[in-house]
Formats: sequence, structure tokens, C-alpha cells
Amino acid sequence: MRDLKILIIDDDKRIRSLLERYLGEQGFIVDSVADGEQMKSKLEYAHYDLLILDWMLPGESGLSLCQNLKAKASSPAIIMLTANGSENDRISGLEAGADDYLPKPFNPRELIARIHAVLRRKPLISPTSLNQKKSIKFGPYRLDGIKRSLYQNEHLVTLTSTEFSLLNLLANHLGIPMTREKISLLLQGKNYSAEDRWLDIQVSRLRRILEQDPSNPTYLQTIRGVGYILVDDDTPVN
Repeated sequence: MRDLKILIIDDDKRIRSLLERYLGEQGFIVDSVADGEQMKSKLEYAHYDLLILDWMLPGESGLSLCQNLKAKASSPAIIMLTANGSENDRISGLEAGADDYLPKPFNPRELIARIHAVLRRKPLISPTSLNQKKSIKFGPYRLDGIKRSLYQNEHLVTLTSTEFSLLNLLANHLGIPMTREKISLLLQGKNYSAEDRWLDIQVSRLRRILEQDPSNPTYLQTIRGVGYILVDDDTPVN
């Protein structure tokens, strides 16, 4: 297995040095930069599995950088850091496409646990681990599991990596209800918590992309008291 690469983007030199040393001791290959422009330069010629991205940066904010990165067809996983741990900021970070969010100050062991949970999502949804289908069709959509792309009438639809991961999981269980607990374990590597709005936010984002009327979804439906199901027609699911 290849070594996993992490890029730290934080204007606090002390935090960068501490994280470089600590993550390096955990076996990661680590680089660090101080702002968004340096990050973009790094990403032009180097691949990273995960970014640790500070919200407050000189120049372009971490939130804006996250949104722009996740608008691309493929991007590294992102854990956002912020000195403001309010629920609104946490939700804003997740809505921007961040895969996880951690308020400062934080325990380095918790950061490591979250890194492993985020990085587990990719192998968990790989073709070998899910017996993933190469192509899945529902309604006007076609999901390409190999290219990690979604098409509507053969026009590419932009998804973040987290949105694709959730849709891919549901599509590989087309017509089969999935509990919130199972989704959380497969995609986050942890038990589902009602206080964690990650899943609700991602479902809402996907519905805005897939559905003509997100409040009355045709494809991504809710099963009361259970979880979610992706269906191929407008048959109501109760």
C-alpha cells in the first residue's frame, strides 16, 4: 500500500510544525503551506489524499477554497479547522463540501481518528469492497462508478467527493433501504449520531441536484424511522 499524503494549509507556523511532526510520526507524508495561493501551487504538481484546511487564512478563506476545490470533478478529502466551533460554522463547512470539521483547539489523537475515518471512505466504496457496478442508471441519470462521475442525459453533473460517495453507496443498493447507521459506518467509519447533521446535509445537497422538487423527491426518498433509499421511478416509498 502506498504512503498517504496530507497537505496542511494554516497560516499559524506553530500549528503547521506541530502537525507536520505529529502526522509524520503516524506514518503520513506531510507538506504544509501558509495560504491558498501556496496550496494551489502545490496542487498543480502534487497529489494529496487529504487536506487539513484552516478556515481563517490570509487572502482567500478556507471556506472559499473548499467550495472551489469540491466543485471540481475530483478533489482530495478535506478536514476543515476553525477557531470558531459554533454549529452554524460547522454546518457551513460541511455544506461547502468538507468531509469533516474540527474546532480548535483539538486533541491530535482526535484529528488522527478523523483522518482515518475520512480516508476509510474511499476503500469502503471501492469496486472490490462493495462489488460496485460499473454503471448504474436511474431516471435520466447514469452513475459511472469507475470514473466516479454522474451524468444526466449524458451531460456531466458536478458532485463533490462526499456527494458522490453517498450517491454511489445508495445506487449500489438501488431499491434497497439503507439505515442511517449503515450509511454512517460505511462512509464515516463511525456510529450514527442524531446530533451529527452530516448525513441530513448531504442528502439535502443531493436532492437539490437530482430532484425537480427537492421537498417531494422522486429518486432519493426517505423511509420513516429507517433511513434512505434510491429508486428508479416515482413509486412512493413509505
